[in-house]
Amino acid sequence: MRMRMAAHILVLALLAFTCSLTHASDPSPLQDFCVAILKPQPPVFINGFVCKDPKMVQAGDFFFSGLDMPGNTANKVGSNVTAVNVNQIPGLNTLGVSLVRIDYAPNGLNPPHTHPRATEILTVIEGTLYVGFVTSNPDHRLITKILNKGDVFVFPIGLIHFQFNTGKTNAVAIAGLSSQNPGVITIADAVFGSKPPISDDVLAKAFQVDNKVIDLLKAQF
Repeated sequence: MRMRMAAHILVLALLAFTCSLTHASDPSPLQDFCVAILKPQPPVFINGFVCKDPKMVQAGDFFFSGLDMPGNTANKVGSNVTAVNVNQIPGLNTLGVSLVRIDYAPNGLNPPHTHPRATEILTVIEGTLYVGFVTSNPDHRLITKILNKGDVFVFPIGLIHFQFNTGKTNAVAIAGLSSQNPGVITIADAVFGSKPPISDDVLAKAFQVDNKVIDLLKAQF
C-alpha cells in the first residue's frame, strides 16, 4: 500500500515538474502558424496577437531584411540593438523565438538588463566582448567570460546581464531568444527613469546614498 502511494506521489511530482517546464517559454502552437495581425489592433486583449486568415498568409509574413546593416552606436552607452521579434516578423507569433543584432563601438556597453520572458544565447560575429550575468538573491554571484569571434554564451531567463566591448574596434553579436517577444528591462532606465519617478527617499534608502546623488542619477535619464 505504501509503495503504491509512493508511486502515485512520484507520478504527481513528475507531472508537476513537466508542467513547470512547459511554462518556461512561450506556449506551444496548436497549428502550423499564427501570423500576427499587427495593425489594426483588434478590440480585445490576448496574450499574443490575433491570427491572420491562413489563406491570406504570404512569404513576407515570415521575412525580415537588413540585419547585415550596422546599428547606430552614437549614443551614451555606445551600443545599438536591432530587434527581430514578432513586431518585425508577424509569422513569429506563437513560435517562441526571436533574434537581435547588437553593435558595439569601442568601449560600447549593452547596459545591465533583463529579459523577463526569455533565455538568451549570444554569439560574437566580430570583436571581443566581456559578458556576464548575476545570479538571484541571496548569492548575487557574478559569472563572466571574455568572448572572441565565434564564441557563444548563454544568459538564463530573467537574470541581469550585460556585454561590454573591450576591444579597440567595433564589435558585433547575434543573439537568439526563447520568446517571440522577450521584453527588456534596462535596470538603470527603469529605476532612475520611471514615469512617474520613484520617490527619492525610496531610492536613497535602497542604494544607501544621499538624495542629492539620486537627483543626479535621475537627471541622466
